[in-house]
Amino acid sequence: MAGALKSNLGANRSASRRGTEESPFVKWLLVGIGLAFAFLFLLVPLVNVFYQAFEKGWSLYVAALKDEYTWSAIRLTLIIAAITVPLNVVFGLAASWAIAKFEFKGKSFLITLIDLPFAISPVVAGLIFVLMFGLQGYFGSWLDEHDIKIIFAVPGMILATLFITFPFVARELIPIMQASGAEQEQAALTLGASGWQTFWHVTLPSVKWGLLYGVILCNARAMGEYGAVSVVSGRIMGQSETMPLRVDTLFEGGDLAAAFAVASLLALLALVTLGIKTFVEWKTNRSYELAQRAGADLNSEM
Repeated sequence: MAGALKSNLGANRSASRRGTEESPFVKWLLVGIGLAFAFLFLLVPLVNVFYQAFEKGWSLYVAALKDEYTWSAIRLTLIIAAITVPLNVVFGLAASWAIAKFEFKGKSFLITLIDLPFAISPVVAGLIFVLMFGLQGYFGSWLDEHDIKIIFAVPGMILATLFITFPFVARELIPIMQASGAEQEQAALTLGASGWQTFWHVTLPSVKWGLLYGVILCNARAMGEYGAVSVVSGRIMGQSETMPLRVDTLFEGGDLAAAFAVASLLALLALVTLGIKTFVEWKTNRSYELAQRAGADLNSEM
């Protein structure tokens, strides 16, 4: 009986392996197609950006980056990212904690609202703010009377970037918090910890790598956003131009060397972001493996 059972199990395993494994030819063909696609559509364009940026020499590259309007675009891009990313962190932590740890009416609606920017085109998102805060918009006359500028100014660019980027942190943290459950928080509350102490000492350390991952994605999108920011900025050189808008302005003006020089900075930021993202993923997987190993050792001792 035991021998028949073992033989059946072995047969099922071998059948499962045959169903999920392919021949070496198919494997290498699929890998080759994937590598060729990545080379042609990812690596070659990236290399071409740096080639075009340095084609006319290092001196011209540096001169293009020293341009007054280019530096203004770099500063504005960093300012917008420095404002929007912390705000997204606060919102993402609050929303993910509420959704993952508590039950309340309107929870599904809140999740839908968080996903809304993924479903709306960035250009449409920019038009929404124009219709709200533009001179002919709902609040346009009141803002004009009080001399408050939102559209074609930095505040409108910040609002548009916030709208586009706010799902990233929340959407990264919600599944992590749901997977961890609420047992640790309940234990901390039972031992007398306050809500803030529970969040700071129990919840936050358990999601720190996921939070960092969400911040990286949010920052990358904030610095590279073009569509929504282009609609609300007015594209005033030296005042409301970010790095993506500056690249477009230089390209349309025929200054290809300067355009690729600024684009190379954005590409370099993307590569740095990718490196940090890879490290965070490795660190997260490492922490998960260590936790699993510790749990297995504890079970074996019991």
